[in-house]
Amino acid sequence: MLRKRLLRSVSSYALLLLSIAVAVPCQAELKLSPIFGDSMVIQRDEPVHVWGWTSPNTKVTATIAGHLADATSDSTGRFDLKLDALPAGGPHQLEIQADEKRVFSDVLVGEVWVCSGQSNMGFTVGNSNDADLETLTAKYPNLRLISVPQVGTQEPQNDFKGKWEACTPQTVKDFSGVGYFFGRQLHQTLDVPVGLIDNAWGGSSAEAWVPRDVLESDGKYGELLERWDTLAKTYDHDAEVAKWNDRMAKWKADGQKGNRPRAPQNQLNGQHRPANLYNGVLNPIIGYTICGAIWYQGESNAGRAYQYRDLFPLMIQTWRNAWGQGDFPFYWVQLADFRNESEAPSESDWAELREAQTMTMARLPATGEAVITDLGEAADIHPKNKQDVAKRLARWALANQYGYDVPFHSPTMKSMTVEGNKAIVKFDHVGRGLDTFDVKTPIGFTIAGEDKKFVEATAKIVGKDTVEVTADSIETPVAVRFAWADNPVANVQSADGLRMTPFRTDEWPGLTVDAVK
Repeated sequence: MLRKRLLRSVSSYALLLLSIAVAVPCQAELKLSPIFGDSMVIQRDEPVHVWGWTSPNTKVTATIAGHLADATSDSTGRFDLKLDALPAGGPHQLEIQADEKRVFSDVLVGEVWVCSGQSNMGFTVGNSNDADLETLTAKYPNLRLISVPQVGTQEPQNDFKGKWEACTPQTVKDFSGVGYFFGRQLHQTLDVPVGLIDNAWGGSSAEAWVPRDVLESDGKYGELLERWDTLAKTYDHDAEVAKWNDRMAKWKADGQKGNRPRAPQNQLNGQHRPANLYNGVLNPIIGYTICGAIWYQGESNAGRAYQYRDLFPLMIQTWRNAWGQGDFPFYWVQLADFRNESEAPSESDWAELREAQTMTMARLPATGEAVITDLGEAADIHPKNKQDVAKRLARWALANQYGYDVPFHSPTMKSMTVEGNKAIVKFDHVGRGLDTFDVKTPIGFTIAGEDKKFVEATAKIVGKDTVEVTADSIETPVAVRFAWADNPVANVQSADGLRMTPFRTDEWPGLTVDAVK
């Protein structure tokens, strides 16, 4: 009898607890992208976009420096609001109130730039020239850094593991060299806080930074997508790991002779599959108010350079559309000189990729290119001089975003005319005039006649913006090229020290005209 009464009491207590739980609605956790955090930098002079997730149909308020904004979450719990633009300064405190409150401290207001691309953007300060000296002096409490971990996926991500940190000798070592040196130049010049967001992934292909539906709707990438779809159906990563384990066992049994077998990487989760990086490392930060983006990529797409003519501007425009900030500035690094120098004029996929990059400036506004055919290393695809690369990018930003009167644009080919056996080439963006580096004779020009066979040319600067090109074997010139090689030997620049943009005047099919995969 006592046992039955006890059971009834326990059951009644359990029902009471259940009724209380039902009567008190569960509170949803207030969630934001980790791009919002302590020590972050928010963009000055622009409305500050704040977004996140909470309970559906819930009022959300955000306050900072006396400014308040509110919104109501939608049926999924997503909310978006914009705070009034703020001048550079801080530190401030950002409070966001919904079902619960989040408070972020030490918030600065300044300039925010995304640093993206492949390994040459990811190449760290600790691996760059004078790494020891650079890290020793990296003491900039108002220069803030955050990195997005490498996640490749077909599913859009809203979260990542990362946090903002002040720039110190300890935090800067593993940060993007180009990103840091670019941000440092802005910070020192503008004297305002600067925030840098690094989401570069070594070896990444441009199509991995574009959503799947955009590639599908464009219509030019069917074969590329079909190849990946086939791989997704047939690739067995577990089987590849099993094969690697067998190779490892044999390697060990043979006394570890030769190179250690390389572990297989799951290509489906990697940095080449279309849309993987857009979803994994870009989506979590899309919408964070920025000034612009810097980009260093192209090596992985050089074999499909003609395709890059459309793919690269498509990627940039897709980012801009998703961000909803209009045509924010987008500046990139043209491919450096790499591989062996050619003994005679020849075709080059790297030259074709550089050409595709240059073409993008005519396709999209607020874009620019840092020419670095003098800063590469023949035997290393990762040249260590990231300081000068960053300075050339910074010139674009300082001139176009911040109003400084500094040279920024490399000379570009404008037109070619023929006078007898001479090709007369005129250039735009020559600054104080065309000049040469090291020796007075212009080097790097080739010339062709009707047979389309290029030979080394003799070149002469005959005016501020004009070069005369000839060759004894060419009676009637048809085309001129400059720095058209993987590793061009070329020395023409502006008097301001900005290297001439590689070019060709012909449109003859090259190595990659039919490459689509």
